[in-house]
Amino acid sequence: MAANSIHVAGIGNAIVDVLVHADDLLLHRLGLTKGVMTLIDAAQAESIYAQLPPGIECSGGSAANTIVGIAQLGGRAAYMGKVKNDQLGQVFRHDIRNSGVGFDTVAAAEGPSTARCFVLVTPDAQRTMLTYLGACVELGPDDVNADVIAAADITYLEGYLYDPPLAKRAFLKAATTAHEAGRQVSLSLSDPFCVDRHRDAFLDLVSGHVDILFANDGELCSLYRTDSFDEAIRNVRGHCRIAAVTRGALGSVVVTGEDIHVVAADEIEQVVDTTGAGDLYAAGFLFGLTQGCDLPTSATLGGIAAGEIISHVGARPEHSLKDLARGTLGSHIFENLR
Repeated sequence: MAANSIHVAGIGNAIVDVLVHADDLLLHRLGLTKGVMTLIDAAQAESIYAQLPPGIECSGGSAANTIVGIAQLGGRAAYMGKVKNDQLGQVFRHDIRNSGVGFDTVAAAEGPSTARCFVLVTPDAQRTMLTYLGACVELGPDDVNADVIAAADITYLEGYLYDPPLAKRAFLKAATTAHEAGRQVSLSLSDPFCVDRHRDAFLDLVSGHVDILFANDGELCSLYRTDSFDEAIRNVRGHCRIAAVTRGALGSVVVTGEDIHVVAADEIEQVVDTTGAGDLYAAGFLFGLTQGCDLPTSATLGGIAAGEIISHVGARPEHSLKDLARGTLGSHIFENLR
């Protein structure tokens, strides 16, 4: 992908998602707590994989889901994430490129194998996740393509990636490069437990390097150590240029230094699987911003994308996001893509 033709460049954990339908009996046999995300090691990953029923394998990870969503809306997108030169690494590279995303990060020749995430979805739409991080934690500053970052309207950073020291340096390199080029930087807080581990660092990152913050209400409250959503909104106001906060069935709230926009959730018939809802909300929102949409329209696009994802199993759209957006907002957004 030419470096001068990018709307959004994402940096995150490059993970192969293994999506399977499960029942409570399987969760019990594996000793798992429903609805929890657990980190596992290489030996556990191999053992659990051998006990799972057939599933769907595709490129995943939070930021990768967002970037693929942007590409499916018609945006020009690139991704940076570390895989190993192994079978699952090849699966990841082939799948994300076939989704229309530029992906040129050099694969590791040695070290941990490519990361994978087992997503066990029960009939009540709960997801139980087991993640082996493997090679993706090896991503560092050398894997950040400065030319791509400088050419992207927005660089999107995945909070899940922030644990390893190398990743922290990669984030700072990407943010500095983007701002030096007059571009914007976006961050997803990813998970309340992630916020708990890195609260002070995230606060510094948001105030010093982030223009657009994505969070759900629990993550935002965790960031500001409060049980009050209203207090969290007051705290984030002015902390960064834009904060887009999702609230499940209540929709989302978009906050700037001057305004607060409350946008209703997209209506769907049934919630099947919440995997990737926040990721696709960010995809719709960022796509809207890069096309010159106002904040409420961008949030509406985010809600449409999130609504599609939670209507089926998996974190990739089954129906055309473009068509869904056209049906709600009209075709003018797509007539003259920037």
